Amino acid sequence: CSNAAIDTVFVIDGSKSVRPENFELVKKWINQIIDKLDVSDSKTHVGLVQYSSTVRTEFPLGRHNNKKDLKEAVKKMDYMERGTMTGMALHHTVDSVFAQGARPGVQKVAIVFTDGRSQDYIGEAAKKAKDHGLKMYAVGVGNALESELKQIASEPIAEHYFYTADFKAMSQIAKKLQINICNEEDPCECDTLVKFQKKVEDALQALNKKYILYGE
Repeated sequence: CSNAAIDTVFVIDGSKSVRPENFELVKKWINQIIDKLDVSDSKTHVGLVQYSSTVRTEFPLGRHNNKKDLKEAVKKMDYMERGTMTGMALHHTVDSVFAQGARPGVQKVAIVFTDGRSQDYIGEAAKKAKDHGLKMYAVGVGNALESELKQIASEPIAEHYFYTADFKAMSQIAKKLQINICNEEDPCECDTLVKFQKKVEDALQALNKKYILYGE
């Protein structure tokens, strides 16, 4: 939606199980999605959080408001390589990143990436995020648990989470994804109404034959 402002935060698993070579693929995946966003002072703002045994804001919403600076900042992200505290990361994303940097009245979107089981409880944190108005998308790779992805994802759950067995398939998913979300109060403000969850469905259907596995 060319007239829609969106605050989007990537919440990225930097645990040891991801491995350095795959972490580089994750960074490329983030930048592929950034390429599709209408990044500017007045349109899309992007923040980035990495988590392992601790949580770190790589950059807050609004710090980089052009694609070149955003992508450079993503490339410079250092791999944490420890545990998987997904619940802690969700709390941090709500309490620090969105609470301190989100714009009033702007759609808030979080894209949570994980490659395995969380070492802390995520149910309360995921509910808190959704109660604060965040539209939550869960992306799982490798050993990620479908049950945890479903806890994180917004309703309707089937349209807000997806899973691939292979890190290399993430680049194919990113080609299909767009985060274009219109203001629900007045969708006519947008030149084109494109639902992000529809793009997720299209990506899953396109990749199912070669890459995507459902269930555990």
